Amino acid sequence: MAVELVEAWKKLRSELGHSVDHVILALGGRKDSLAAPGAPLQEGFWGVDVVETYDEKAFLQAINWNILKSNRPEDGVFEVSSNN
Repeated sequence: MAVELVEAWKKLRSELGHSVDHVILALGGRKDSLAAPGAPLQEGFWGVDVVETYDEKAFLQAINWNILKSNRPEDGVFEVSSNN
């Protein structure tokens, strides 16, 4: 689904006449801990960010992505890039 999300975003930007000379990322993680009552992101739900950047490596370093995902189970996080 994340691959399709990145492709659909890229297609939409192109159809709107926007430049797609940047990288599109879909970064996601599953909430594996208890959430506060009424919180929008509940345990077992997924949070997904779609990001456009010219420098994928610098962006991922800036948000400490490797550290963020290193503490997560392999099936609890994903990263999809339009560069792949």
